[in-house]
Amino acid sequence: MRNRLRELRAELGWSQQALADHLDVSRQTVNALETGKYDPSLPLAFKIGRLFKLKIEDIFDDEHAP
Repeated sequence: MRNRLRELRAELGWSQQALADHLDVSRQTVNALETGKYDPSLPLAFKIGRLFKLKIEDIFDDEHAP
Protein backbone atom coordinates (compact mmCIF):
# COMPACT_ATOMS: atom_id res chain seq x y z
CA MET A 1 0.00 0.00 0.00
CA ARG A 2 1.40 3.36 -0.99
CA ASN A 3 1.19 6.24 1.44
CA ARG A 4 2.20 9.87 1.97
CA LEU A 5 3.75 9.41 5.43
CA ARG A 6 7.27 10.40 4.43
CA GLU A 7 5.99 13.50 2.64
CA LEU A 8 3.70 14.53 5.51
CA ARG A 9 6.41 13.92 8.09
CA ALA A 10 8.90 15.99 6.07
CA GLU A 11 6.44 18.89 5.82
CA LEU A 12 6.51 19.08 9.62
CA GLY A 13 10.27 18.66 9.79
CA TRP A 14 9.90 15.52 11.91
CA SER A 15 12.31 12.63 12.04
CA GLN A 16 11.02 9.08 11.87
CA GLN A 17 11.61 8.90 15.62
CA ALA A 18 9.52 12.03 16.24
CA LEU A 19 6.62 10.57 14.26
CA ALA A 20 7.02 7.26 16.09
CA ASP A 21 6.85 9.09 19.42
CA HIS A 22 3.61 10.84 18.40
CA LEU A 23 2.09 7.52 17.34
CA ASP A 24 3.45 5.44 20.24
CA VAL A 25 5.16 3.00 17.87
CA SER A 26 8.80 2.21 17.15
CA ARG A 27 10.93 4.07 14.61
CA GLN A 28 11.24 0.74 12.80
CA THR A 29 7.44 0.64 12.43
CA VAL A 30 7.43 4.12 10.90
CA ASN A 31 10.19 3.05 8.50
CA ALA A 32 8.26 -0.09 7.52
CA LEU A 33 5.10 1.97 6.96
CA GLU A 34 6.92 4.55 4.82
CA THR A 35 8.58 1.91 2.66
CA GLY A 36 5.36 -0.06 2.19
CA LYS A 37 6.68 -3.13 3.98
CA TYR A 38 3.93 -2.91 6.59
CA ASP A 39 0.30 -1.86 6.37
CA PRO A 40 -1.04 -0.19 9.51
CA SER A 41 -3.78 -1.67 11.64
CA LEU A 42 -7.07 0.18 11.39
CA PRO A 43 -6.61 1.84 14.82
CA LEU A 44 -3.11 3.00 13.82
CA ALA A 45 -4.39 4.30 10.47
CA PHE A 46 -7.04 6.36 12.28
CA LYS A 47 -4.42 7.65 14.72
CA ILE A 48 -2.23 8.73 11.80
CA GLY A 49 -5.20 10.45 10.15
CA ARG A 50 -6.04 12.35 13.33
CA LEU A 51 -2.40 13.37 13.80
CA PHE A 52 -2.18 14.88 10.32
CA LYS A 53 -5.83 16.05 10.32
CA LEU A 54 -6.51 14.10 7.13
CA LYS A 55 -8.82 11.30 6.06
CA ILE A 56 -7.20 7.89 5.95
CA GLU A 57 -7.76 7.70 2.19
CA ASP A 58 -5.87 11.00 1.81
CA ILE A 59 -2.81 9.35 3.36
CA PHE A 60 -3.03 5.73 2.22
CA ASP A 61 -3.67 4.55 -1.33
CA ASP A 62 -4.61 0.98 -2.13
CA GLU A 63 -2.72 0.64 -5.37
CA HIS A 64 -4.74 -2.46 -6.22
CA ALA A 65 -8.11 -0.73 -5.99
CA PRO A 66 -10.13 -0.56 -9.25
